[in-house]
Amino acid sequence: MISFILNNQSVETALPPGSTVLDFVRYHKNLKGTKIGCREGDCGACNILVGGFENDKLVYRSMTSCLMPLGNAHVKHIVTVEGINLSPTKTSLPQLSPVQKAMVDTNGTQCGFCTIGFIMSFTGFTFQQTKKYEDAIAAIDGNICRCTGYKSIERAAKLIIEKIKDKPAKDIIAWLTDNGFLPSYFKNIEQRLKDLKSKIAEPISVLHETSVEGVLGGGTDLIVQKPLAIKKSANELVFNRKDLKGVFEKEGVIYLGASVTVTDFAESPVIQQSFSELKQQIKYISSTAIRNMATIAGNFVNASPIGDMTVYFLALDASIVLNNNGKQRTIKLKDFYRGYKTIDKEKEEIIETILFSAQAKNTHFNFEKVSKRKYLDIASVNSAASITLNRNVISDIHLSAGGVAPFPKYLNATCNFLKGKTINDSTLREAMEILNSEISPISDARGSAGYKRLLLRQLFLAHFLKAYGPEPVQKILVP
Repeated sequence: MISFILNNQSVETALPPGSTVLDFVRYHKNLKGTKIGCREGDCGACNILVGGFENDKLVYRSMTSCLMPLGNAHVKHIVTVEGINLSPTKTSLPQLSPVQKAMVDTNGTQCGFCTIGFIMSFTGFTFQQTKKYEDAIAAIDGNICRCTGYKSIERAAKLIIEKIKDKPAKDIIAWLTDNGFLPSYFKNIEQRLKDLKSKIAEPISVLHETSVEGVLGGGTDLIVQKPLAIKKSANELVFNRKDLKGVFEKEGVIYLGASVTVTDFAESPVIQQSFSELKQQIKYISSTAIRNMATIAGNFVNASPIGDMTVYFLALDASIVLNNNGKQRTIKLKDFYRGYKTIDKEKEEIIETILFSAQAKNTHFNFEKVSKRKYLDIASVNSAASITLNRNVISDIHLSAGGVAPFPKYLNATCNFLKGKTINDSTLREAMEILNSEISPISDARGSAGYKRLLLRQLFLAHFLKAYGPEPVQKILVP
């Protein structure tokens, strides 16, 4: 049985763990406030809040219910819009929360279809310690509205910021309930979840059948591609496996569990110490709600030629540990890809650990992405670089690119040429010729092959521009 708290109600269900939370709340619990939009995690109309324990602390995050496997709700608090409605008094209808009222007062809703998703994302923002307007806007980066032009929603964000100006750094949930952002039952959720955990042996995996046909993490890709098959198949759910969580450093090597999400990665103090521009770079990768669900290892196994996190980790020269029922082997991520959607992994193997060397002080890491939209879009071309400089000599370098080959590409020949070279315009020109020879882009909806070659050359120069400054890149860009 899958057991969790849905709003203020304790729930048990024997439905397939690969079915979605969206369908469960709408069709089995008749909570129709959560809308069906794209069913691909792109529009945010189905956004909900998910509360769970992270390092023994109750944390709420926004997620897209259309892609969330029902099994991943096990021992969690699932909150739909009905669950944030304030109780009516004897003389009135249910009261609007400050977030809901801000959207009403600024005319932030027109047809109303997307409104619920915005309200849930904004409410999720209020759980965070930040009170910055730009962070409120970032919280709705996965929500699309086709009516308002967004300016009224931006005004709502400003009102919300004003309403939370006195929010304390601690005991945020208590403050939110006391100030009408949440109904009073939220104060008891932490204890109720602890009681639920104590009564139920939280399983490593939740299975619908006796035999396992596949492995399912955050669901952000597989449920898009084959939702019916995932619902009917017997999948091992690894999203909540504690042995696949955690980020730590040991003897100069950083280790990540395979079920670490993009958000876990971005929020880790260990990672933030090594990547100074991470907060900005991570905004270009999907959306807040998807980053809260998508696992790093899932992005690797997906083997998309333009996988953002795969390109990111290729430039870190990362390794992965694969486990087949206790039998482990370690390979370089760059050796994981054999062809289009073809990887060096047996069916029974799962990625268990990701590891890479901590960044040295004289190492510059950079991630670049070009897409039609700045946020929440698939790359035309993306690229990452880790460049270690000894004065103006490249002592070590790792370069990667997506969108220019049948799989995420580690630019081995270009790296080998640049190692030990002095940075100057002639070196970079020659390197670009080698780079151009080891890629094979195709023309598609995201650009022609020639355009992609041009983009990668520009991104290559952008890496050196950020690592070294305008010289000698300027000599190449300006005739």
